[in-house]
Amino acid sequence: MLAVACALAIAALYYAQPVLPLISASFGVSDAAASQIVMLGQIGYSLGLFLVLPIGDRVDRRRLALGLLAVNSLAVAACALAPTFTLFGVATLVSGVTTVTPQIIIPTVAGAAPSETRGRAVGILLGGMLAGLLLGRTLSGLIGAAAGWRAVFALAIPLNMLLVAIVWKTLPSTKPSSDLPYPLLLRSLARLFADYPLLRAACATGFLAFAAFSVLWSTIAGLMAKPPYQAGANVVGLLGLVGAVTIFAAPILGRLTDQLGARVMIVVSAVMLLIAFLLVSQAERGLWTLIVALACIDLGYRSTLLANQTRIYPLQPTAQVRLNTVFMTSVFLGGAAGSLAGAFAARWSWIGIAAAGAACALLILIVHILSLRRATPH
Repeated sequence: MLAVACALAIAALYYAQPVLPLISASFGVSDAAASQIVMLGQIGYSLGLFLVLPIGDRVDRRRLALGLLAVNSLAVAACALAPTFTLFGVATLVSGVTTVTPQIIIPTVAGAAPSETRGRAVGILLGGMLAGLLLGRTLSGLIGAAAGWRAVFALAIPLNMLLVAIVWKTLPSTKPSSDLPYPLLLRSLARLFADYPLLRAACATGFLAFAAFSVLWSTIAGLMAKPPYQAGANVVGLLGLVGAVTIFAAPILGRLTDQLGARVMIVVSAVMLLIAFLLVSQAERGLWTLIVALACIDLGYRSTLLANQTRIYPLQPTAQVRLNTVFMTSVFLGGAAGSLAGAFAARWSWIGIAAAGAACALLILIVHILSLRRATPH
């Protein structure tokens, strides 16, 4: 049930991606301007991770999650009703800030799991997040094509109500693990980052992995609308079904991480991303090439995320939410950077996107190898 909660919560972050051309046409803005909506959602998510998530070490996490969901419901309703592009962007930012519920659930479960099965537990929850990504993209594309982009955000409201019920019923209440006041909680994030080389390495590779992921997904709707595909939002939404591969693969990746170790899995993930963007460079030659590339990108990004989350939680058990805050803030800043890079690289069509994504994958390998000498054993 908590995996389902993760799915419903994270879906809100992806509703805009398949319908960006519809949004740009509705408000009379360029495709490049519309693509910044994705960046705003990711920046909002990063702000939520940094400013809100640390409170999870200070208060009951269930109460915090329910409060965030209430505000998120208002934000998606504002998206559905927004009369101007500017107000839509502001509502998207607020929605992103309040979409961090999965990052409250994951450390709560991971902290309770024994070390030998922690990867599997995180993998199950990440599988739920992958399902949410799939739900967000696919539903958005299909509903947007049939009823318009505003209907997509209107549907998010009853889904949020269902999410509230699940969290209320299944997420256990927690006792605070820290009595630090809020300003000191925020200051402690910098101390955690400074104290643990392994955390810094995880942040860097997570940043680059999500940048690679976002380079393509923030621009794919615009690229698919052009020749040779000339596809609408419904086709882009259906491409989200490729993520079904990683839903089923996530628990397997978790078991592999338990067996092989996080360091090995990060190398495997980077190589997978390199192969994926080589295929992206050939995307105009056939849809199947693009489909395989999307599957590899999803697998590469998710396995990097899983490996890093598995190895950071044991660093300081009394600060698990704050460790997750530092890591996931870095990850989603990488997503925002990838969206910005994608908007620039899309000028050169699929080749530009492939080059930008491959550069991120190469940097993952370089950063990871350089960090191995200094990182503490996981």
